[in-house]
Amino acid sequence: MNPDLLKVLGLLAVCMALFVANRPRMDVVALLMIVLLPLAGVVTVPEALAGFSDPNVILIAALFVVGEGMVRTGVTHEVGAWLVGKAHNSETRLLVLLMIAVAGLGSVMSSTGVVAVFIPVVISIARQLGIHPGRLMMPLSFAGLTSGMMTLVGTPPNMVLDGALKQAGHPGFSFFSFTPIGLIVLTVGVGYMLVARRWLVERSDGTDSERGRRGLTHLIHDYRLEKRGCRLRVATGSPLVGKRLDTLNLRQNHGINIIAIERPTQLSHELIQPTARTRIERNDILLVDRFDPGNPAHDPDRLAESLGVVPLPLQGLYFMDRANEVGMAEVAIPPESLLVGKTLIHHAFRTRYGLSVVGLRRKGKPVEGTLLEEKLQMGDTVLVAGSWKAIRRLQAQTHDFLVLSLPAEIDDAAPAASQRPYALGALLLMVALMVAGIVPNVIAALIACLVMGLFRCIDMNSAYKSIHWQSLILIVGMMPFARALETTGGISLAVDHLMGLLHGTHTHLVLAALFAMTAATGLFISNTATAVLMAPIALSVAHYLKASPLPFAMTVAIAASCAFMTPVSSPVNTLVLGPGRYRFFDFVKIGVPFTAIVMAIAIWIIPLLFPLEIGVK
Repeated sequence: MNPDLLKVLGLLAVCMALFVANRPRMDVVALLMIVLLPLAGVVTVPEALAGFSDPNVILIAALFVVGEGMVRTGVTHEVGAWLVGKAHNSETRLLVLLMIAVAGLGSVMSSTGVVAVFIPVVISIARQLGIHPGRLMMPLSFAGLTSGMMTLVGTPPNMVLDGALKQAGHPGFSFFSFTPIGLIVLTVGVGYMLVARRWLVERSDGTDSERGRRGLTHLIHDYRLEKRGCRLRVATGSPLVGKRLDTLNLRQNHGINIIAIERPTQLSHELIQPTARTRIERNDILLVDRFDPGNPAHDPDRLAESLGVVPLPLQGLYFMDRANEVGMAEVAIPPESLLVGKTLIHHAFRTRYGLSVVGLRRKGKPVEGTLLEEKLQMGDTVLVAGSWKAIRRLQAQTHDFLVLSLPAEIDDAAPAASQRPYALGALLLMVALMVAGIVPNVIAALIACLVMGLFRCIDMNSAYKSIHWQSLILIVGMMPFARALETTGGISLAVDHLMGLLHGTHTHLVLAALFAMTAATGLFISNTATAVLMAPIALSVAHYLKASPLPFAMTVAIAASCAFMTPVSSPVNTLVLGPGRYRFFDFVKIGVPFTAIVMAIAIWIIPLLFPLEIGVK
């Protein structure tokens, strides 16, 4: 073993030890290695910095932006709402749909981002069904990890292996090369989790509702809004058509207040915040608050007769099905406020702030009746409803009132919901370009980013914030190790030892050993770093056996996604550790058997899809 190889192995050991200790941060360790490897004389400065110009690094950054565009336009929220509607009260149905949805979204988005988006959705559903969130959180994380086996862009390790193949002069993977394996693993994984969930916690301990921030459901109950909301579609010939709201006197004549207006567009709908000058159009859908629902004259059927509107079903409590666009917040009236002793009509609250007042609590109890004519008192709390954008603006107005803690749903709000069709179009365009191979994958992803920016699905600030720079720096920092191991003979040494142990054995056993080595390495460092280190070993093993490199590269890619065994193997597992209230051993007892199952699937199916013999198709 030459001195340069000893230096590389020593730095690699230090790197892995720091990763396990998580001190300092992983990206800091990666930057440290970029500095130390050239200083040790084992790579040149251009080789140490080559990762910053690697197309796969740019591709991964672009995919973070595409994923953020899907969140900002409410696509992920719509999927969550669909799950709630389809699952009803069945935990089994929910688990199956949840894993399929997460795996599907994660195949074209960051799995970490998808799981993060779904955690509050799962917590809410678990609370509704009265089950412990731990029975759903681990299936959520396993589905997120499995999504990396679905497509080429499902996870960074896939692109690392694809790049290694192309750099070595071999054909890379196509967009759907991973899909048959991923579908089999997902199907088996769903069945496995339906059985394995019995080994997780059995039922809720009753403390979930007290955890976390208050949500819209709490506000609806506190202000007794359960029976007040309704949706009305403006029919052809309605006397409302073409009229401005300030001429209709809907509050006085019909006891209703329009919270928002859904106006159909060519591709979707536009949510309009009403003002005095807003004109009603045919086919508008009015989100209406009936502040006196006990009055027979304010019944939706009576309103239909008098106003020429059609009552529509309301899914969930008081516009909860529109929680990604329409929100609520409590506003406190401080002692020095100029609003004390005045009515909200006198203050022109909606005209000034673009929000409707739907509730008032005084001395801890909700006030009934026409709130806009009620004189405000010191210590009152007012509930306002409208767009999340207007609610955020209200936070800056601290002179006459104080916005209390915002409901948890604001974190999932979609500020660009009206641009949802364009976001979906950009995503489909990216996938089509990648599948057809018309342009390189990185160009396809950048085109999708530009399209989302052009149609305001995402702005530049959000785009830069969405990029997980720690992951990118980690990839860039680990790339020089692969070059250093190659130039110092480390890869040849590892291959010689591996083949010496497996000399004369069946090639499938070699694949199994490669899978096990990759999965074991992934217990200590990230799956991306594992892929970077194992890629040259896989290609060298294939060269040693005079076999096609594709099955060996695919084996490493699938194994790198098998981070099921510990809560620190992947950020996806770490995300669900707290909400699921798991212990370290929970992942061991569920993840180790599933990893063994995936290994068996991979060793069986990969040689069938990618023949070991060179030139065989």
